[in-house]
Formats: sequence, C-alpha cells, structure tokens
Amino acid sequence: MVIIITGATHTGKTLLAQRLLERHHYPCLSIDLLKMGLIRSGNTSLTPYDDARLESYLWPIVREMIKTAVENRQSLIVEGGYIPHDWKESFEEKYLREIRYICLVMSKDYILRHFAQIQKYADVVEKRISDDGCTIPYLIKENARYQHFCELHGYRYLFIDKGYHLDVDL
Repeated sequence: MVIIITGATHTGKTLLAQRLLERHHYPCLSIDLLKMGLIRSGNTSLTPYDDARLESYLWPIVREMIKTAVENRQSLIVEGGYIPHDWKESFEEKYLREIRYICLVMSKDYILRHFAQIQKYADVVEKRISDDGCTIPYLIKENARYQHFCELHGYRYLFIDKGYHLDVDL
C-alpha cells in the first residue's frame, strides 16, 4: 500500500507521516527532502519558492516512485505539498487500488482559534528555515483551496476543525 499525504502548509503532513511510520513501519518519502536534495545538488535551478514549477518538476519523479513501489508490492508513505490535484489521472486502476490518499485541511475557524499553536508546532518534526509567509490570511486561502479541490474531485479529506487529531485508520 502507498499512502499519499498532502495538504496546505502547516497542516501536519510530516507529523502524520511520522506517526504512520512509527505505527506501521512503512518507509517514508518526504517530497520536501527530495526537493531540497535536487536543489542543493544543483540538479535544478529551481528554488524552494518556485512552488508551481516544483510541482510539475517533482511529480513525474514521485509518480514513478509510487508506481515502482506498487509494482514491487512495497509499502510507502509519500508526504508533501507537491501532489497535483488531478493526481489520480496519473495512474491506471491497478495502481489506484493500492494507493490511499489523505489530504489534511484546516477550517477557517480552526486557523483563527489556533494560529499561535499552528506556528508553535510548525517545527515539531522538521526545522523550517523561515516561517515569514505563514499568515492567517494565507493559511485560510490555501486550506480553502485544498478543500475545494478535494470536493471538486471527490477526494476524502481529513477536516481539522474542533481539535487537532490525526488518527487515521489504514
């Protein structure tokens, strides 16, 4: 089984991946680590701020890694924000049967009530170089965008509204 975890920034993608790794002992691919490895090694001229271009650059690599894992019957957690909203179109049904998609979405009310906590726990698993772009309006906009695309494509999403609970049954 391949588990894809995506969502807006600061929703806890890496934390959920870490919890699943600890519980199920599945290997984990952080798209952010792949991104930084490619950038730091000079294999791309893109920067960490080229989000749209990074998605189109990284997705073909990640997609083929997912296919390879499925073909080899290997479990894998893939987490990151560079999953295109039409990701399902990249796979035939034989692959889709082996993929579990989890999108994390915070409600506007949750963001407004818990913004200080969101910032406080931003580095709980990985250290961020800068968190200047994390503002309430930006988080609200990005989470609404992810929720819209999930609803548009009929994807299930984990809605974080009343409290922050990331328990997921596989």
